[in-house]
Amino acid sequence: MRKRSPSASRSGISGGALVRRRVLLGTMVLVALVALAGLFSFLTRDGRTPANHPSASPSSPSAASPAATAPASNSGAAALPVPPDTRDPIAFGKAAAMALWSYDTRAYSQPELVAALHRWLTAEGQYVDADSVEHQVPSPLLWGRMADSGQFATATAAEAHFPESFTRALQADPGAITQAYVYAVTVSGKQSISWTGSPQGGAEDRSVTLAVQCRPDRPCALVGVMPSVAP
Repeated sequence: MRKRSPSASRSGISGGALVRRRVLLGTMVLVALVALAGLFSFLTRDGRTPANHPSASPSSPSAASPAATAPASNSGAAALPVPPDTRDPIAFGKAAAMALWSYDTRAYSQPELVAALHRWLTAEGQYVDADSVEHQVPSPLLWGRMADSGQFATATAAEAHFPESFTRALQADPGAITQAYVYAVTVSGKQSISWTGSPQGGAEDRSVTLAVQCRPDRPCALVGVMPSVAP
């Protein structure tokens, strides 16, 4: 049986077009105001400092706090991902990427994972793109086949940064970010897939650009997954 990663399980022209439309619509802010600037560009502009997170340079890896996890019910099995309490878009982006790249068919069902990822999403309906997040999870049919062999995946996020296009857009209009506080974060890392009888499995490099909302008065939340990776 050929093992497939979640990102390749539900691709399609119509699905990709839908994701692109919704991301670009709900993120027209992600072109003008979300294009990708830094939390630090905004915070240093008005003299404030971010609360409860380590300082970091937008161009360098951030010391991201890993996503919190609920207690695991099965020995050796992974728990469902829980969003971290942070106001740093870089740290949140790394945690979100690891959550999207990780799964464990031995510990929970496909609907349970989808429901857990929904808890990472912003409650602001005019910006959120839940479909783009669900698209990262294997379909129920594929999940069932994966569960037959006890397939699971773990992930690491080695680096995260604000894309150049976002940084340039914010530099051109620093005040634009204050409408939605949505940041583009590109994360690079590795996904390792294993299954029953093959504890080593295989590993592959992964990259993704996420839209992350970090308002000054609340923890960060996920807006959606961009249809392509922004360098």
